[in-house]
Amino acid sequence: MSEVIYPGEIKTSRTKSTNLRIQIVGGAIFGALSTVVALILAPFINASRIASLWGMALFDPTSWIWIICFLIFGPIAGILSSVVGSFGLLIIDPTGIGPAFKFTATIPLIIVPTLILKLWKQGTSNSKKLRDLKKYVLTGIVSIAVRIGVMLIFNIVYILIFYGGIDIPFVIAVVLIVNTYTSVLDLASSYLIVYLPKLDEKLDIW
Repeated sequence: MSEVIYPGEIKTSRTKSTNLRIQIVGGAIFGALSTVVALILAPFINASRIASLWGMALFDPTSWIWIICFLIFGPIAGILSSVVGSFGLLIIDPTGIGPAFKFTATIPLIIVPTLILKLWKQGTSNSKKLRDLKKYVLTGIVSIAVRIGVMLIFNIVYILIFYGGIDIPFVIAVVLIVNTYTSVLDLASSYLIVYLPKLDEKLDIW
C-alpha cells in the first residue's frame, strides 16, 4: 500500500547519514534506559538469581529494551544499546560476569534476524518484514538455536575456569531450558511492545 499524503503535507525523506545518526542516538538512549530499568528492578532481578546455577537470573527484562531498540531503530542501534546497557548492568550485578553473559545471550537475537532478513528481497524495509509474525517466529527459532549453542560453550568455559569440575548433562539441560525460556520471553515481549502500537511505522527508521 502506497503512503497517503494529505493536503498541506510534504513528503520528506531522510538521507543514509541522517538515519545512521538517528540509530546511534537511539541506541545510546535505549542503552541508558536499560540501565535505569536495571537499577529500578535490581531487587527483583537479583532475587531471581539461583546460586546453584552459578548466579543465573531467571528474570531480567533489560534485554527487552535492547531488542525493542533493534526492532525500532535497526541492528546498529540494537547492538549499541546492548553494549551501553551491559556496562550499566555492572552497577547492579553481584557476580561480575553477569553483564557479559547477558550481552552474549542477547546479541544472537539481534544479529541472526538481521542476517536472515537479507535473504528476503520483497521491497519492504527490514522492520516491516519482522512485523510478519511467521518471519518473526522463524528468525526467532534460528536465533534461539544459535544463542543456545553460543551460551553452552560460554557456560562450559566459565564453569571449567571458575569451578574446576563440570557435569555436562546438567549444564546442557540448564542452558537449554533457561535460554529457551528467556529468549521466548524477550522476543515475545518486544514484539508486542513494538508492533501492537505500530511504533515501527510511526518512526519508520529502517
